[in-house]
Amino acid sequence: MLSLVPLLSEIRSSRCQEADSLPKGPTATLGSAVPGLRSRHRRQFMAAPRSLHYAAVLRILRYLKGTLFHGLHFSSQSSLTLQAYSDTDWAREPTDRRSTTGYCFLLGDSLISWRSKKQSIVARSSTEAEYRALADTTVELLWLRWLLQDLGIDCSTAVPIHCDNRSAIQIAHNDVFHERTKHIEIDCHFVRHHLLQGTLQLRSVSSQDQLADIFTKPMPLGRFRDLISKLKLVSVHPT
Repeated sequence: MLSLVPLLSEIRSSRCQEADSLPKGPTATLGSAVPGLRSRHRRQFMAAPRSLHYAAVLRILRYLKGTLFHGLHFSSQSSLTLQAYSDTDWAREPTDRRSTTGYCFLLGDSLISWRSKKQSIVARSSTEAEYRALADTTVELLWLRWLLQDLGIDCSTAVPIHCDNRSAIQIAHNDVFHERTKHIEIDCHFVRHHLLQGTLQLRSVSSQDQLADIFTKPMPLGRFRDLISKLKLVSVHPT
């Protein structure tokens, strides 16, 4: 993040005051870093940018200026229990109506892995979008289990994945795939296989307690601050 200092210094101070949250628009979703941004949205408008895109970029720079010294806090008292949160924002993208997958993994209460990515296929329902997100989360779970086991950390118990879509959880526990789930049958078999193997367990969580929500869409300032606090994103100014 310190590499942004030269860029920010070139922006006039009147246009680069600190901001508490990201803009509510196509550039606003948290992405591959915390705090981070999905630059893919910005690149979509590079050919014919408008004033609103310029304003959004300025808001992003203001946010980055205000969070230069934010970082993740890893407590020495944290447990070594792995858990995950999986979420999606169905068809929010107005240009192509593709959904955004978001997930995060915590070791104890420490954030160790996260992702925000637009799905490659347009989902026809929120359940379909959520299930595709569950499949992506399961892939990451398998890799993290292997990594932690290689480091000598016991991961023999099922890892809980918190999901706020009850229909997606019911599909995972149902061994009969209906016509409405045929187009996601591969993902269904994949998640269900690891569910039966005891690799993971699906837990229902309320939308209010869904930590992965921050990786899928923009949100009000209060909600934004609440989630980054729960993810242990803190400000540590250099002395």
